Amino acid sequence: MSIINYASKEIQFKIVYYGPALCGKTTNLAYIHSRINPDNRGDLVSLATAADRTLFFDFLPLNAVVIKGFKTKFQLYTVPGQVIYNATRQLVLRSVDGLVFVADSQWDKMEENVESFKNLEENLAKQNIAIDEIPYVVQYNKRDLPNIAPTNYLEFLLNNRKKRVQSFEVVSSTGQNVFAALNAVSQLLLHKFNKESEPSRPASIGSAAPAAR
Repeated sequence: MSIINYASKEIQFKIVYYGPALCGKTTNLAYIHSRINPDNRGDLVSLATAADRTLFFDFLPLNAVVIKGFKTKFQLYTVPGQVIYNATRQLVLRSVDGLVFVADSQWDKMEENVESFKNLEENLAKQNIAIDEIPYVVQYNKRDLPNIAPTNYLEFLLNNRKKRVQSFEVVSSTGQNVFAALNAVSQLLLHKFNKESEPSRPASIGSAAPAAR
């Protein structure tokens, strides 16, 4: 759940990037971090294991939403993709506010995508949270590679629920739709947070990034 810092007048939201090993979670965070003004973001921190790693950083958008006098700040995390680090995934998911599920579009990764999504549901259930209670979006990453599944098949596998969520065709290595997915999940969680609060003006996360070079 969100953290309210009365000293700095900030509300901090935690967004976790979840998905199988080597699907592009780290590339997402590295791209986002590189495009945000250094004055508005923290360091990109890596918690490395022998063969995998968890990354996180926080940032304050230039046009941050103000809720009852508090600016909104976002903290982005990845989880390790390899199954042997499931305990770390569970720790990272604690107090999560929003999720970006990153799927690998390559045909030979379909089973890993499904297993990872099921693992996400299981780990949330251990916190007594159903996935439909968490604002989330789905990324279909690596759309620039040759051997990829069509999006309608990926939708069938990963977004075929009673309540379908927003999905994005992404190339995280170039940044294609990376900020679009982040904007979408941030707006969902802010909307959820604001349901019983006074209306506030939504902001675009992409506005925190400098102009493309």
